[in-house]
Amino acid sequence: MHKSHVAIIGGGCAGLSAAATLVDRGYAVTVFEAGSQLGGRARTVAVEESNGLLHLLDNGQHILLGAYQETLALLKKAGVSRKKAFLRVPLQINMQSNTAKSVFSLKSFNVLPAPLNLLFGLLFCKGISLNERMAALRFMQGLKNTQYQIARDLPLERFLINQHQSKKLISFLWEPLCLAALNTPIAKASTRIFLNVLRDTFSGNKKNSDFLLPRLDLSQVIADPLSHYIQAKGGIVKLNQRVRAVMPENNGFTIETRQEKLHFSHVIIAVSPARVEKLIETLPKLNHATEQTLTYQYQPIYTVYFQYPPGTRLPEVISGLSGSIGQWVFDRGQLCGQNNIISVIVSAEGKHQQLTQDELALRVAKELNRAFPALAKPLWHKVIAEKRATFSCEPNLPRPTNRTLQPNVFLAGDYTYPDYPATIEGAVRSGIHCANLIANI
Repeated sequence: MHKSHVAIIGGGCAGLSAAATLVDRGYAVTVFEAGSQLGGRARTVAVEESNGLLHLLDNGQHILLGAYQETLALLKKAGVSRKKAFLRVPLQINMQSNTAKSVFSLKSFNVLPAPLNLLFGLLFCKGISLNERMAALRFMQGLKNTQYQIARDLPLERFLINQHQSKKLISFLWEPLCLAALNTPIAKASTRIFLNVLRDTFSGNKKNSDFLLPRLDLSQVIADPLSHYIQAKGGIVKLNQRVRAVMPENNGFTIETRQEKLHFSHVIIAVSPARVEKLIETLPKLNHATEQTLTYQYQPIYTVYFQYPPGTRLPEVISGLSGSIGQWVFDRGQLCGQNNIISVIVSAEGKHQQLTQDELALRVAKELNRAFPALAKPLWHKVIAEKRATFSCEPNLPRPTNRTLQPNVFLAGDYTYPDYPATIEGAVRSGIHCANLIANI
């Protein structure tokens, strides 16, 4: 065992991945979580109907990708069965219009290796002209030739127009993928980061482009297994313990909460960028670390859940909506056994933010009814709003490094992983990287 004792502040995906990696190396670890629940933005919310029936719903309907190798490896280590935890759906995009018609459909040719599976999918997709399909193929081939790199970052919409992608292609294909991956409007999203996600998704193993849709609530998939793993290896997880201060002391650091003061050799700060400033007030060498993040803008994610009468079923587990406030629709009966419950994701900023939650639910319910006329009137709805769900992933966004100017203090979180947007995979990679920096000191 090492004499080092690492404090990890924050029990989200970054903090838990750092802790799981460190306990594997024999480090003593204590995780401090301010809330009553681990998982950060990947957690479960209990929603009670008027009749007392309780539903466990995710705070946001998440889509993972087969390319999320670090996340999948971490969950496997924690004993999570991929087949039980996720429904694997080979890449398919079916955009449903508000006139009950499929206006665009793309399905990868899964019998072919990557990237041919996508290229043939583009060649035979429906809803765009042959010229538009050829433009998409030339675009993808050009990205492959340049290894998905660009000399200068710029807003994605401008880049796509420069690459001769039509309005239809952008609307039906690139914009939905951008919102799913970056949660940032295409007019201001970073091209460089989007291309990084495309590279990992459409190169290498053809399964990298699969959608992995959680069959279980996210606490069961991520937070609970990792917490059990960390504690089984001797780590300590403290809930409802908000850290008030981090103070250098005796060649280490004193962590102060309302309940106690404890001494540690290393500290990983794995909270959202908005909370970092308060935690490092007593660490003057880290003042620079927040100069960048203080300028961050944030993007919301609204997830609207509807309960429909018995027997409700959509044509697909996941569908896209075209020309609507809602963007992705999930049949949770087919996905995770929550029969007759449909969820809709509303990503990024927009006019919908001016609506009340009831107004938003009514608007989305009407969109669903136009796209799927067989739907009856919903019995109830629940809107879960994460108003600062992700940082706004814009061109040339400054990202702090994991290592700081304060020796033995590290920053973890999706905002510190420079190659990715605010995703579970980015958070996990940042946490693992922090752990490796400590282990290699």
